[in-house]
Amino acid sequence: MSDSNDTFDLDVFVDPACPFCWITTRWVEHVRQQRDYSVRWRWISLKMINEGTEYSDPRHEMGHQAGLAGLRILDAVRAEHGNDAVGEAYTAFGTGIHVDERHEEFGLQTVAFYTERLVAAGYSDDEAAKLAAHADDDSHDPTIRAEGELAFERTGPDVGTPILTFQPDGEAPRSFFGPVISKAPTGDEAVKLWDAVETLASSGMAELKRSLRDPLDFT
Repeated sequence: MSDSNDTFDLDVFVDPACPFCWITTRWVEHVRQQRDYSVRWRWISLKMINEGTEYSDPRHEMGHQAGLAGLRILDAVRAEHGNDAVGEAYTAFGTGIHVDERHEEFGLQTVAFYTERLVAAGYSDDEAAKLAAHADDDSHDPTIRAEGELAFERTGPDVGTPILTFQPDGEAPRSFFGPVISKAPTGDEAVKLWDAVETLASSGMAELKRSLRDPLDFT
């Protein structure tokens, strides 16, 4: 299914497993509600990024594999229902994983978890089960890999998730790793951060970094 928008104001590259992606996308959603701009959802897989890496914690590998399963489902959602439906499904996934802290179910009962989350997003039981079955369909992987490679072409190597591209369909798209934030700002604070990040993205600055200062807050 094609989208009604031929051009977008922002590309957001996500992996459902990433808590930093989740918080950043909630900030993006807060700003989107206040300003008239459109978001295109795209893929970046932590499982693929970490290929060849020996995981020190098996829970991380399990979560990354479950995240890849979620991206396969989202790729099917995009193909069958369009871009806006991806945002709704991703929100349902992230609410279950990060807000409701259903990490064990996400990692160990992955298909059942995604099926329930798709029902929560408004799909019928049959349609949710059909879409969730794509969790094991690796025919989506070339698209997922290609979009992740596109993200790194835009930012350069040695970064992670989340990745944003401002004005991706314009003459001078501007990409950024981050912002990595511990809690999504709302209201005027969300817009202030947006304007600051967009300004930095359009400058020649390569890096501005410090360690995370506060615990993650998914509320």
